[in-house]
This record gives sequence, C-alpha cells and structure tokens, in this order.
Amino acid sequence: MENKALGFFIDNALREDIGDGDHTSAACIPRDAHGKARLLVKEEGVLAGTSVAPLVFHALDPDASVSMVLPDGTWIRPGDVAFFVEGQILALLQAERTVLNIMQRMSGIATATRRYADKLKGLQTRILDTRKTTPGMRMLEKEAVRIGGGVNHRMGLYDMILIKDNHIDFAGGIREAIERSHRYLKDTGRNLKIEVEARSLEDVRMILATGGVDRIMLDNFSPADTRKAVEIIGHTIETESSGGITLETIREYAECGVDFISVGALTHHIQSLDLSLDAIDF
Repeated sequence: MENKALGFFIDNALREDIGDGDHTSAACIPRDAHGKARLLVKEEGVLAGTSVAPLVFHALDPDASVSMVLPDGTWIRPGDVAFFVEGQILALLQAERTVLNIMQRMSGIATATRRYADKLKGLQTRILDTRKTTPGMRMLEKEAVRIGGGVNHRMGLYDMILIKDNHIDFAGGIREAIERSHRYLKDTGRNLKIEVEARSLEDVRMILATGGVDRIMLDNFSPADTRKAVEIIGHTIETESSGGITLETIREYAECGVDFISVGALTHHIQSLDLSLDAIDF
C-alpha cells in the first residue's frame, strides 16, 4: 500500500471521528495517564489489518508501543489475541474505533476471500476482486483480498483499459472500441493492458478476429458457454469469468478452464469480523 495515501486516509478517518475533541475521554482520563490494551478476537476468520493498526496508534501517540502476536493471514478463533498496545490512554481510546473499523472490515473481506479461494484448490484459476469497494477504503480492501488469497484486478480507472458493454455500445461496436483504445494508448504514450467484455460467443469471436487484447471477460456466461468460449480462445489470451458467480457455483466455472474469476461480493457483500480492543492491567 502507498504510504502517503494510507497516511492521508488515516488522518481523515481520525479527524472524522474526533472532530474538536474526544470529550468523554478528556472528561474521564488524566492527560498524562498511560495504559495497555489488547486486540481480542471474538469470531473465527482470517486476520487482516495488523500492519495498519500501529499507524493509527502512532498518528495519535508517536511513542505508543505495539507488540504483534499474530500476523495478517492467520486463521483466528475466539479468544485469540492479535496484538498488545501500550501508550497514552487518551490516544488508545481515540484510536479504538478507527482501528476496529479498519481491521473488522479487512478481516471480513479476507475471510470471504479465503472461502472463495479454498473452492479453487487444485485448479489454476485465481480469484479477482473488483472496483466495488467502499469509497476511500479501496487500497485497504484490496489488500485484504490479497491477504485472503485473492488477486487484485485493476486498482481504478487509470491502470488498465477495460472495455465493457457501455463502452462498446457508445463506441459503435467491439472492433471500433478496441481500435480506438490502441490509438489512444499510442497517442498518449501509455502502456496499459486491454481487457474486453464479451456478452456472447459471437462477441468472443469478434474480439479474437480484431486482436490486440490481453484478456477477455466472459460476462454472465453459463458454465456451458464458458467452456465453449475457453475452447474457442484456446488459451491464446487470458480469460476471466464474471457476473453473479457465487460460492456455490465458482468451482463449476473454474473447472471450465478460465484463468480468473472476478467476484464483486468480496468487497461489497461482506460481514465484518467481530474484534474488540480491551483495556488490560499492567
């Protein structure tokens, strides 16, 4: 993750929460009081976000000490302790909700990704995320996908040419969209991969006939048509299945021989993992 962007995100998250002051903590806790807390696991899943938590604490107390017990990617169970943190109590209290919001969501995404990835064991197909992310949290959510065993698709609109149905329709067809994309890349001096969405086997044939693409997305294909498409393409370029693929159907699609399967639910239909930050005695 980019340090500058992550620091900006953390500063904004803390500013949003603290505003002009944590008046409850200020009223109850002396400014010079120090204490210790632990990150307690309350639900089974995959731990994610331990690399981000110290940055949040240090933003409020540069001298805070964080002792990691479990690394990201660990399968955790209720009662496990992920880390201990010691520092100014006011800083610990102010950081608590931001740390939990980040780690609970990241751990939920990592857990969901692990369950999907486990369905692909023994196959070459890899699980991809999408741009269906929480505004402002994309880098964290995509990091959680990696921790869970998935692979990142493009980060945004800027790092890949992905020609989808609306681009094709507005451009006047598949061939026109691909050719315009190549002219654009040449004119702007950019070197970006090109992926094109296919809505039918006829689209697949048209994409292949036009050429010059790196990946074909088979959007909302049935497993039978996916298998036919893979046969037509013949592994000459990468293939990606997308559209409504669930935990129950992902193995069937993978067995068709596609290289990737993208699942938006990894980041936008997830349940955060239950974690808590609890004060402890020295």
